[in-house]
Amino acid sequence: MKFKKSILPLMVLSSLILAGCQSNADEHAADVYQTDQLNAKQETKTVNIISILPAKVAVDNTQNKQAAQAFGAVIGAVAGGIAGHNVGSGSTLNTTAGAVGGGAAGAAAGSLVKDKTLVEGVSLTYKEGTKVYTSTQVGKSCQFTTGLAVVISTSYNETRIQPNAKCPEKS
Repeated sequence: MKFKKSILPLMVLSSLILAGCQSNADEHAADVYQTDQLNAKQETKTVNIISILPAKVAVDNTQNKQAAQAFGAVIGAVAGGIAGHNVGSGSTLNTTAGAVGGGAAGAAAGSLVKDKTLVEGVSLTYKEGTKVYTSTQVGKSCQFTTGLAVVISTSYNETRIQPNAKCPEKS
């Protein structure tokens, strides 16, 4: 009987973990570089930021969804197997049926993770020479302030406006 009561918290915990499978998209921020971009010459300009607006950026969350499905299937199979074993006679058939059903339910729960997720971003309007442009990128508003900033281009038509301010530290 103790096993039956211990499965519910396991399933609730698994659901909470699966719900948290969302990309934070930090790898898309302007100040994050891939290894093939290191030690490479990159065009750099200075610009004048004139406006900072909050934005939401939709990023691909497919990998987290697939991981949640796999994790859900494994946890569901274990929990289902335990539940199936403890129901009735404890037969192999009940254990197997519980594991299969639990695995399917766990994978289905993992499918609830969205393919895309919204992350915090900024829409930066800046002046370069006599022209005004806007660049939307992953980041926090507190990382930017109006005034002088550096734009690094690692590829054609890319604007990586580097943070020119620091967010307050959480205490």
